[in-house]
Amino acid sequence: MAVTESFSKISFEESLGAEVVDAEKCVGCGACIAACPFGCLEYKNYKATLIKDCKICGICARVCPRYRQSQPQMERYVFGRERNAEEEFGIHLRLSVAQARDRRILGVSQDGGVVTALLLFALENKMIDGAVVSGVSMEKPFLPIPRLAATSTEILECSGSRYFCSPNLLALTEAIKQKKTSVAFVGTPCHIQAIRKLQRAGLRRLTAPLKYLVGLMCSECFTYEGLMEKHIHEALGIRPDGVRKMNIKGKMLVTTNSGVCAIPLSEIKQYARENCKSCSDFSSELADISVGGLGLNDWTFTVVRTKRGQELFEAAEKAGIIITRDVIEEPNAMNLLQKLSKKKRQNPVL
Repeated sequence: MAVTESFSKISFEESLGAEVVDAEKCVGCGACIAACPFGCLEYKNYKATLIKDCKICGICARVCPRYRQSQPQMERYVFGRERNAEEEFGIHLRLSVAQARDRRILGVSQDGGVVTALLLFALENKMIDGAVVSGVSMEKPFLPIPRLAATSTEILECSGSRYFCSPNLLALTEAIKQKKTSVAFVGTPCHIQAIRKLQRAGLRRLTAPLKYLVGLMCSECFTYEGLMEKHIHEALGIRPDGVRKMNIKGKMLVTTNSGVCAIPLSEIKQYARENCKSCSDFSSELADISVGGLGLNDWTFTVVRTKRGQELFEAAEKAGIIITRDVIEEPNAMNLLQKLSKKKRQNPVL
């Protein structure tokens, strides 16, 4: 994947400030903050904020997944071609329903534990020396924060999904500080788009260690203050520090030590982030491997997209780390993937 495009220099105020942040399209991925060579930006209130005079290098505009993003252009960069009409959820090499075989993984995972299993397999076989994931804040229960996991214990601690915004790309800087040379990255579609734009822009300072991109399927995320604090805590009386797991299976399922509380999606729709409405990618179409629950119980729907992703997935499969089934056995999950992908593609094109 070679970089051939040149970019003009433009200030943060003229580009991301006006067209992304002020327009409420900032997804809070952290790409512009991590990439800024002058430290002009900080992550505040879930968005990029200018804290000192912009040096007008134009780098932030090159890496933002919401600034004049062209999906066909990025597909040509990643895959060497654009998706065809039959590829409703993006270019791929293989579809599978998979599950981790390790019981300790299944005990903490979101669905089938495939992401955690792949990360542990890659780490233990020295295919990676760390993984950028989302961890959990010590100050606010269940609030995701970017984290570099470098041990098996740390990877297990970060298992599961948090349906709130996390600037995962900020953890890339930690990987650089720790001199990591082979890192897996796990994130939502906007995170993956940002990574691909970083790569395409030739910013090897940040992208050189990246080896595998694992994308999470995502319809939208919610504000922590709205969903967790106002609705779950205040309205339903569930303390945030008592939440053990959150999942969406037709309803928002909140698991505590006392049981499972099912919340109709119609009740929490009001807390969805406005910024997510500018995203047209449900299944992380630019990732090496994409994963999602899609209504399955204890299994993960897996979309293998690149040869690099295929090598990792099939090596873990061959080693018995994961077991797989044909997606033909789960027609409802396939239909849901197609439905949600089509629905998200109807969002405004940037």
